[in-house]
Amino acid sequence: MTQSTTTTPLDVLILAGGLSHERDISIRSGRRVAEALRSAGLTANVSDVDPGLLASLRSTRPDVVWPLLHGSTGEDGSIRDLLELVGVRYVGTDPAGSRIAWNKPVAKTLMARAGAATPEFATLPQSLFREAGAHTVLGAVLDRLGLPLVVKPAQGGSALGVSLVTEADQLPQAMVACFSYGDVALIERAISGTEVAVSVVDLGTGPQVLPVVEIATDGAYDYDARYNAGRTEYFVPARLSPETTRAAGDLALLAHEQLGLAHISRTDMIVDSAGTPWFLEVNVAPGMTETSLLPQAADASAHPPAELYASIATEAARSQRS
Repeated sequence: MTQSTTTTPLDVLILAGGLSHERDISIRSGRRVAEALRSAGLTANVSDVDPGLLASLRSTRPDVVWPLLHGSTGEDGSIRDLLELVGVRYVGTDPAGSRIAWNKPVAKTLMARAGAATPEFATLPQSLFREAGAHTVLGAVLDRLGLPLVVKPAQGGSALGVSLVTEADQLPQAMVACFSYGDVALIERAISGTEVAVSVVDLGTGPQVLPVVEIATDGAYDYDARYNAGRTEYFVPARLSPETTRAAGDLALLAHEQLGLAHISRTDMIVDSAGTPWFLEVNVAPGMTETSLLPQAADASAHPPAELYASIATEAARSQRS
């Protein structure tokens, strides 16, 4: 949706940076979205979060804010709470939905109750390992969940602190890596299959699925594989049967609707050999860099990315919030 030259362009303020481990990715995302919005005829500026942010928001009153902060403040609902406190409209999910999506065990539990397949898991805080004994706790994990396992922070993104455990003696180090990024670990059974990401956007006519992105990587799809070209190959649309593609899209729509998400989301899943998609997690502030998954889906969609991003911002500025 390119802005008419006879009207004042929509004024979008993009929040990028922050103090999380994903600061650099956030800055890259913010710059790329700003460039796309400007090419579509909108006014777009990028700002970090600092002590002058609230005063700036009150004085400039942008038409809409697009939070592209990654990590806790950008995805746990807090920055959206702040924007609501000063009465500014914004792109994306409200604080309540953001908190649910950010907490992976909660999101998985709600999705399972809604009928989605999701790997069996346990959620264990670091304090419990000290109180109950690490050896005893890890033994119970292996007895119940078996191998292979995936260990990840219960809250976090960009695969930071995530480990694939194929041997029992790898589990202690995986826990150490996980706890370096958060105090609570989510340990789940590893599902073998094809890793895919499905993005959902809502331009005012209801949520719609973008083309499914398949991820084929040399080794684990970790931080380096996500953001540095060369290790990962992407297929858009994914090399799935039509039936499996529809099932993956339905799962992403279920996550978007069941968890109360808005405007934009990305659901990560594994498709097993039987064609069943397994819900892993959902993102309310997905990466928007040159190697990120949603932009690749946008490239393959009926909407050029600049047009799509402009339409998302325009819908967010138009829609009313309670």
